[in-house]
Amino acid sequence: MTTATLPTERPPSAEIDPRGMRVIWLLLIAAFVAILNETTMGIAIPHLNADLGIEPSLGQWLTSAFMLTMAVVIPVTGFMLQRFTTRGVFLTATSLFTLGTLVCLVAPGFAVLLLGRIVQASGTAIMMPLLMTTVMTVIPAHSRGRIMGRAGIVMALAPAVGPTASGLILDALSWRWLFGLILPIAVAALLIGARWMLNLGEPQHKHIDVASIVLSALGFGGLVFGLSQLGGEHQTEAMFGPAAVAGLLTAAVVSLGLFVWRQLVLQRRDDALMDLRVFRSVNFTKAVAVMAVLALAMFGSLTLLPLYLQNVLGLTATESGLVVLPGSVLMGVLGPIVGRIYDARGPRPLLIPGTILVSAALWLYSTVGTDTPVAVLTVVQIVMSLGLAMSFTPLFSSSLSSLRPHLYSHGSAVLNTLQQVAGAAGVSLLIGTMTSVASGQPASVDAVSAQAAGVHSAFVIAATISLVAAVGSFFVRRPPQDDGAPRPAAMH
Repeated sequence: MTTATLPTERPPSAEIDPRGMRVIWLLLIAAFVAILNETTMGIAIPHLNADLGIEPSLGQWLTSAFMLTMAVVIPVTGFMLQRFTTRGVFLTATSLFTLGTLVCLVAPGFAVLLLGRIVQASGTAIMMPLLMTTVMTVIPAHSRGRIMGRAGIVMALAPAVGPTASGLILDALSWRWLFGLILPIAVAALLIGARWMLNLGEPQHKHIDVASIVLSALGFGGLVFGLSQLGGEHQTEAMFGPAAVAGLLTAAVVSLGLFVWRQLVLQRRDDALMDLRVFRSVNFTKAVAVMAVLALAMFGSLTLLPLYLQNVLGLTATESGLVVLPGSVLMGVLGPIVGRIYDARGPRPLLIPGTILVSAALWLYSTVGTDTPVAVLTVVQIVMSLGLAMSFTPLFSSSLSSLRPHLYSHGSAVLNTLQQVAGAAGVSLLIGTMTSVASGQPASVDAVSAQAAGVHSAFVIAATISLVAAVGSFFVRRPPQDDGAPRPAAMH
């Protein structure tokens, strides 16, 4: 194929290169399908336990193993995106996801199904860092907001639509259709990508540090898995006792400390697996901190809300999914609009009111009881979705645009890794609080009222945490615009 090079300098009015935009559309579709698949499994676990004849603690491995694989692979993506070609990374990720989906579809039993989920997760983990790095590489600085707005749709819409789609499928069809309906889309993305995906820039021949990979897997993987077990300590999905979980978390923290030390040594010669020089940018650090707090509150709340809707209000899985659907649609509509506002005005006019809306919604959720009208909950979820839509794009754009181009891939890896860890921490904290408070209610309190009390306490904690994000939003600023960005990147 012929090779084309983007011009070294772009005036502010320059159009986005159509070839680069084609690559981004491919990545958006692939990332949406991958993350949609990730979020359909939670509701399906009870069905799988019954169909496969397995214990709930064993069935929970279908989500825990997926999450664990994500936590292990994502930190490595910064290195991968520099070491290998864009086309190669995309085709590898899409092939892994497609293969894993096929294995899950035809799985004769639990062991093969679990293997398929691990292979799926290996491909999914690469998608969002690849998408964000590509946006930063091929989109001029003055247009990144609206493209990041589309990436924000993927991050927010897929997790919300997944449970709804899963509920509808499970009410009418076999659990295999969760994979059967996704497989043709995955195959189409793979075939289209094989035809149209381009390489961006030239790969760098970097040395891979095996010790860093091992420490990263033990640290991030152990932390995410340990937190998931801590959240399930009072539930059937807990696989280990408190002492074992405490030991696992301690080992994970020690491994993370050694991983950080190792990266600080290696980055002196540009050989780090995850280059921590991204934190030298104060604005990147502030934006990522706000993002982590939002992820902690959001993922914990999105896990808590279906439990409340089904266990306290008595809704079905499908009805619970429909409660969050209007807000999800709103986020999809607002993504590009929010991006254009960011390009014109910067992050603060969006981020400050956005985080305040998220906090307000969580405080409203903290007032729920055994008879809260579903319509009220739907409106509150719409308010929260509006706030998230106004927050994601400014945080993505402000954080990564604060970095030098050679650190984009590492910045996206850091951003996505911290989202995984914060999300696991949020689920652990809120579910653990709910179960502890519910189990601590007097014997005279019925089970539904006890769980309602636990949900109330958990949402109070989430709302309190969200205040940190609201305050932090005042300190995130727009990076100095480089109208010549992106730097030259060969497409071939």
